Amino acid sequence: MNAVNLITEQVQSLTESAIQHLPNFVAAIVLIIVTWLLSKLTRRIATKVLPGKGARRSLTLAIRKLITIGVWISGLALVTIVLFPSVKPSSLIAGLGLGSVAIGFAFKDIFENFFAGMLILFRQPFRINDHIEVDGIEGIVEDITVRDTLVRQTDGQPVIVPNSVLFKNPVTVRTDRDKRRVTVMCGVAYDEDVDSAREVIQQAVQKVDSVDTDKPVQVFAQAFGASSVDFEVTWWTGSQPVDVRKSRDAVVAQVKSALDEAGIEIPYPYRTLTFHEPLPVQQIAANS
Repeated sequence: MNAVNLITEQVQSLTESAIQHLPNFVAAIVLIIVTWLLSKLTRRIATKVLPGKGARRSLTLAIRKLITIGVWISGLALVTIVLFPSVKPSSLIAGLGLGSVAIGFAFKDIFENFFAGMLILFRQPFRINDHIEVDGIEGIVEDITVRDTLVRQTDGQPVIVPNSVLFKNPVTVRTDRDKRRVTVMCGVAYDEDVDSAREVIQQAVQKVDSVDTDKPVQVFAQAFGASSVDFEVTWWTGSQPVDVRKSRDAVVAQVKSALDEAGIEIPYPYRTLTFHEPLPVQQIAANS
């Protein structure tokens, strides 16, 4: 009988406790429903204010998720306070703070890439289809997400680059503008007239179709080489890598042809040999 009485008392105690806390349970359920409805409402508002289109699609989707997560965290915090009245808001905030610090250390790289991606998408230092170079990786940007960026290298292989790498290292955006300056070196023999050679080279470059004639073609005598006077030849062409290669090929061919027609020598390397002692010269008689 004692066991039966003990069980009966415990059941009565649990029943009274459940009845006593029933309003708290009901309020918690209501809060969960309200949080769910509020998250849907804020998501719809965010969708209208931040349409997920264009280059910033990943950024807008991330912002929507952050807003939804913020609503749910706030709602669940209120549910916790309602279910457990002994829990003070200050204690809950302190616990969330400590928990966020622990999570931050545990997922440092993930959060680092995430926030770097948010900043990249917001600032847009480069866009999809831009040709970039960073940390030895060069190629076309095909996709940008909040965690990583897909770069298609010039050999066709894809590289997934963490956004922290793009944020921490210098990034060269080769297609930031439609035009890009290209430079080649050209040498002429020391016997040639420098001014005449410069004029021939400049006119040859200006005849190439891929050269932008709205910008100046510059030809400067830059240095005294081992066998030639070296000219620095610069011009502007399309910014895509294939445009640069095609233009350089056409310019080199045109300059070579123009110098040949003008009779200006592009010398082979010369070597002068010096000996400490005179070398004996022996004449070999021709066979009769």
